[in-house]
Amino acid sequence: MIEKDFVTRGTCSRMIHVKIDDEGIVRDVQFVKGCSGNTQGVARLAIGRPATEVAETLRGIQCGPRPTSCPDQLAQAIDQALQQNA
Repeated sequence: MIEKDFVTRGTCSRMIHVKIDDEGIVRDVQFVKGCSGNTQGVARLAIGRPATEVAETLRGIQCGPRPTSCPDQLAQAIDQALQQNA
C-alpha cells in the first residue's frame, strides 16, 4: 500500500492524503480544507479506479483563473506517490 500526504499549492485545500494499493488502485482520498462538496465528489469518483487513469483524467484542470485546481493537485499527488514507490 502506498500512502502519500501531499501539500497542495494554489488551491483552497491544504493537503491531500491518498492511498493506492499494490495493484495501483486508488483506495482512499481525503482532502484537508477546500470546497467540501467538490472535494468529496472528486475523492469518491477516484476511489476504486486505477491511479494512473485518475491522474490522467484530472491533470491540467484549472479553477477559474488559477493554473491548478483540487483535481489537478490530486493528479500531482498520485504522480508523486507512484514515482516515490517506483
